[in-house]
Amino acid sequence: MVDVFVIGGGPAGLAVAIAARQKGMSVVVADGAAPPIDKTCGEGMTPETLAALGSLGVRLNPCEGFHFKGIRFVQPGLNVFANFPAGQGIGLARPLLHEKLIARAEECGVRLLWRTPVMAIEPQAVFARGRKILTRWIVGADGLASRVRRWGSLEPACSSTLRFANRRHYRVTPWSDFVEIHWGQRVQAYITPIARDEVSVVFIGERSKDAEFESAFESLPDLRERLRGAELTGRERGAVTSSRCLKNVQRHNVALLGDASGSVDAITGEGLRLAFRQAFALTDAIESGTLQSYEHEHRELQKRPLLMARLMVLLGRHAMLRGRVLRSFSRKPELFAKLLAFHVGQATAAELLSTSAALGWQLLAA
Repeated sequence: MVDVFVIGGGPAGLAVAIAARQKGMSVVVADGAAPPIDKTCGEGMTPETLAALGSLGVRLNPCEGFHFKGIRFVQPGLNVFANFPAGQGIGLARPLLHEKLIARAEECGVRLLWRTPVMAIEPQAVFARGRKILTRWIVGADGLASRVRRWGSLEPACSSTLRFANRRHYRVTPWSDFVEIHWGQRVQAYITPIARDEVSVVFIGERSKDAEFESAFESLPDLRERLRGAELTGRERGAVTSSRCLKNVQRHNVALLGDASGSVDAITGEGLRLAFRQAFALTDAIESGTLQSYEHEHRELQKRPLLMARLMVLLGRHAMLRGRVLRSFSRKPELFAKLLAFHVGQATAAELLSTSAALGWQLLAA
């Protein structure tokens, strides 16, 4: 008998495993893949995400990754930026982050079963490696196409939007100490410095062909020129990104976490922070003996990133509106700074409303 069996050994699964071990629970994590596990993502972590990572006991070497101080929006003729209200973010290649989480999980005493796909679950058992493993709690952290979600009768989603993403790493000295979002026609580029000589470039589009590098560069010629001649490091990766909300994320002794439990569009950069905070909420609920509190907390945690995801997708779809918004930010940089503060959890909903009202006035004036 194990207290918690986690299906999925990505960052979300490892985070909940570590958090559960910190509360003294016995934990097994199983994943059909072998580490380190990579994923198509922006690879930038905000100060809030780093704080959550620190609460898990994961420490990053100052020489690893690349520190950035805020977010910059870029489109032809417009360039607006804002610093984080407190602290800095870090860009770090996903496999390196995964290795850090694995090392911490092993240090905590989590039992890790790699190359071990889970074939089925029962109310208090998991079937893996041809064995039936008894467990009190089952956690599904197995991604967007979660089988645990289906096995636990937690489908369908109450709302979902899909977009497409492709990522490359380029060997080039970062030209900015910001994460940059470049806006093109039907595509956005998410540029994150991840080392002193490397950047991560993710294209996100409504259609799969919009996110293809050759097509996306046609829409973003300035970015193409910056990267011309730069060496590719590693292979190109593609994925589907979505904003998805589930009606329920728990049933009996089964709970969902991370992308399996609903997700936000990758352009928000909120996936890791959300997964880490969900991990803390879930282990608190398990400790209390009921998952009802996790259902409520999960819903609250998703509100802010889902709101920001809708805003970012809206700006991506409507070039005229985006241009007016960015020009307003350029005239009143404090508006962008307040919006970023809300995005990273350092401003209240009331402050967001006042910022929205001020932005609305700026748009009318324009």
